Amino acid sequence: MRRLLLATTLFASLVQAADPIAIDVHRDANCGCCTSWIKHLEENGFQVNDHVETDMAAVKTRLGVPHRLGSCHTAVIDGKFVEGHVPAAEILRLRAQPDLIGAAVPGMPLGSPGMEMGDQKDAYQVVGLNKQGEESVLAIYPAN
Repeated sequence: MRRLLLATTLFASLVQAADPIAIDVHRDANCGCCTSWIKHLEENGFQVNDHVETDMAAVKTRLGVPHRLGSCHTAVIDGKFVEGHVPAAEILRLRAQPDLIGAAVPGMPLGSPGMEMGDQKDAYQVVGLNKQGEESVLAIYPAN
């Protein structure tokens, strides 16, 4: 029993000691769902550098986010863009794919992180974009 307690304590200490993953989030000051998405990231081990912007269209253009993949906020991690309400788990997967320059959840689907509305969930996809500008579906989240 004592070994189990010691092992559990050691594991908990290691988890707490893990360095947070830095991500820059660019958002409009008046966006409530953006701050909810930031909270989702922080709850999943990200250290968010929050940048309030006055011209999000210019930010998206500078970061190479295609208009067709647009949403309300844009993040950057490891030089890759993260557009919209991308779940934290998909951001971690994006980091491990060197062929991709970004990932997006186009629009603002209900039920995606930061867009929670009770039990209501829209179906949505996480779309990846490679260096050649080709899109691929990275994940599918079904409606309820």
